[in-house]
Amino acid sequence: MATVTKVIEVSSSSKKGIEDAVQAGLKKVGKSVKNIQGAWVNDIKVVCGADGAVSEWRVNMRVSFIVS
Repeated sequence: MATVTKVIEVSSSSKKGIEDAVQAGLKKVGKSVKNIQGAWVNDIKVVCGADGAVSEWRVNMRVSFIVS
């Protein structure tokens, strides 16, 4: 029997860091999608304040999951 994998693109953000943004995005996706197999972070962006300090981390990622 063949396995079918679907990939969706997700954007997520965090004030703490990249890892937290990824985990928050996967947690949110996990509420409606089962059988998550992995994720590829394909874009990272930061939002800076007037002083140049990072105020928010943003990631775009592709999440793959098995379709049953």
